[in-house]
Amino acid sequence: MSHLPKDKQKLVARIRRIRGQVDAIERSLSANDDCADVLMLLANVRGGINSLMAEVLEDHIRHHMTGSEKSEVPVTELAEDLIDLVRAYLK
Repeated sequence: MSHLPKDKQKLVARIRRIRGQVDAIERSLSANDDCADVLMLLANVRGGINSLMAEVLEDHIRHHMTGSEKSEVPVTELAEDLIDLVRAYLK
């Protein structure tokens, strides 16, 4: 997975934020909050998950598909195109 401790800490922090957002959805539903408010909370969680997925996919492409984990060779143009496509898909 993430190849640097700093990156791993960032991903874990993102998961904790998403967990907090999911908890807020549960509280909102329990409190019978307005549907629009619940939908906004759901959209926030979806955005957080999509962003996390994009980051994990990018890490996988950069370090496992291009061989850059073994050398300092820059990521190939093909891999960059794939990263752009995945990011666009997940928005």
